Amino acid sequence: MKSLKFPVVDPLIQVMDVGAAAIAETPMYKGLLDAGLAHLHAFEGDARQIAAIKAAYGDRATIHQAFLFDGSLRPLHIASPASGMTSLLKPRQAALNFFNGFDRFGAIEAVEDVQTCRLDDLGALPRIDLLKMDIQGAELTVMQHGQDRLRDCVAVQLEVSYICLYEDQPSFGDVDVWMRAQGYAPHRFLDVKRWSIAPTIFQNNFRVPGHQLLESDIVYVRDPLALDRLSDVQLEKLAIIAHHCLTSPDLCAFVLLELVRRGRLPEGHNRTYLAELAGSAR
Repeated sequence: MKSLKFPVVDPLIQVMDVGAAAIAETPMYKGLLDAGLAHLHAFEGDARQIAAIKAAYGDRATIHQAFLFDGSLRPLHIASPASGMTSLLKPRQAALNFFNGFDRFGAIEAVEDVQTCRLDDLGALPRIDLLKMDIQGAELTVMQHGQDRLRDCVAVQLEVSYICLYEDQPSFGDVDVWMRAQGYAPHRFLDVKRWSIAPTIFQNNFRVPGHQLLESDIVYVRDPLALDRLSDVQLEKLAIIAHHCLTSPDLCAFVLLELVRRGRLPEGHNRTYLAELAGSAR
């Protein structure tokens, strides 16, 4: 999509990725980095994943080898690095057994105590504009202990679970209620993952899904029905994120219209944006 910039926006959008190990995915914020519009703060406690993060982002990222949670000493349940299931929460064996293959994916190779950090205690970290988290059930705890650092945050991507794979893991419903209480609204699903229930296997491949919901990547944005609560800069950053990350020109145009109403953009700018998109699509 065509680059969208505002001269009045802070120099860079501050992106935070907690659990930044890139396992078979291209993060939604890559377009921002490629356009030179953002700086990434990549958090990954698993030392086995650091080299790949450095190779992927170079000087566009500041890498923090730390475990974010509530500041306590926690047991880290270490699974195979390829599984992506290393977690501060203990795997829930009944759930692993419910899904084909997850008894292997969630097999714990070792347990070691690690010191966790509270997001709000990281004084050198700027306030975050865009947050992505995939940390195996610990997402809600991190946000609860990072509300100051996330005060200006306009968009959040989370992995949420329908059948929780870890003990004491908040469900999608728990997360959704909390996010709405903080002034966010669900915007879109990036992925909805279904899986087959053991022992039924389809097409001789246990990865072929049945109908059982497992988890999703969902994006929340600041409530678009309450844009009056956002500063001009927050609106500008939300528009850029909607355009470059979310492939949501309707949300972008809606936010641009609010900036027009505030006199931050010339009359008709939102219509010009949509016309330019339509022209580039031809």
